[in-house]
Amino acid sequence: MTLNRTPLLAGVALVAGTLAVSVTAPAATAATTSAATSVSPSTAVSPFDIPFTAAQVTDHGDGTFTITWNAPGVQKVRIYTGANQLGIDTRTVVAQGGSTGSVTVTVKAAADRRWFRLVPDRGLPLTLADRLVRLDGTVNFRDLGGYRTTDGHWVAMGKVYRADALNNLSDADLAKLQRLGVRTDVDLRTADERASAPDRVPAGTKYVVDDVLGGSVTTSFNPTTPDAAAQLMVDAEKTMVSSTSGKAAYADLFDLVEYRPGAIVFHCTAGKDRTGWGSAALLTTLGVPQETVQADYLLSNDYRAAANAATLAQMPAAYAAIYKPLLDVRPEYLASGFDEVQSAYGSWSTYLSKGIDQNLFDRVVLRAELLQG
Repeated sequence: MTLNRTPLLAGVALVAGTLAVSVTAPAATAATTSAATSVSPSTAVSPFDIPFTAAQVTDHGDGTFTITWNAPGVQKVRIYTGANQLGIDTRTVVAQGGSTGSVTVTVKAAADRRWFRLVPDRGLPLTLADRLVRLDGTVNFRDLGGYRTTDGHWVAMGKVYRADALNNLSDADLAKLQRLGVRTDVDLRTADERASAPDRVPAGTKYVVDDVLGGSVTTSFNPTTPDAAAQLMVDAEKTMVSSTSGKAAYADLFDLVEYRPGAIVFHCTAGKDRTGWGSAALLTTLGVPQETVQADYLLSNDYRAAANAATLAQMPAAYAAIYKPLLDVRPEYLASGFDEVQSAYGSWSTYLSKGIDQNLFDRVVLRAELLQG
């Protein structure tokens, strides 16, 4: 598709909430103690950098949230919260700690997503939410942001989402996604998949088809051993990198992320393979470390654990053993995609330029759109 390559911004509404807080002091480890004491606080943190080397929000699903962080060179971190990124209540400190901390916050007010802003005494703040977006009709709808790059930037949250199929979204889900600013839905599935389970999207959302596998797939996959099933997944990952349809789909996905206004969600059926490579490609291009890219890829095993177990429980044990590799994501699956990039293109930069048509200006735009700090 042809896009007007002019970055645009989307606004969100402000919401307030009430809360209670409990703080748990983390046990010091050799690694964290060394990181916190080996850097002079007066010189280590630039006022223009985000000093956090690690940070995460975990929503426990019962109104409690755990926030953990590590910020070498910082003496104090104050934490604020809000019902959206632009609605953080900076008048009320809900928790605080030192350069390394873990706090548990209980929030009474409802929110589509609960956001927390970590404000250090030196450097720029960092705003995070739990990665998973809880919806009635999905199990693997999550934020691609919240990761630190090798050069100290952070991938902004609330801009790009990766997901499983959207055909079971409830009306409440659609309303939530609209409030979260989702304005583009990129469907990576085949024609057969789209016909049997058409997407539900919020009103006003642009729906884009970018079929990674290239049309209807009618060939039956009949592996007869677990090893054969795993090899099928390895080979499929290579196809995503080198096939004509795969290259066209991911080229368009990158363009949409870079130049479409509002938040974007891209998905396949399980949100793990085609979506997994798209996520890995975006994060790698942004400079996220490979171990972090792999960890994000493997999270599908966690989020899909119950659904996968239910599927396998309906099968005879012998067949379930063969089918399980098709439900998994494994390090060797993702590695085969990166191996194919090296084999076919020689470098990641060449894959971007010759494989998915991303020139240097596009990469600058991607970083400007998605990185902070």
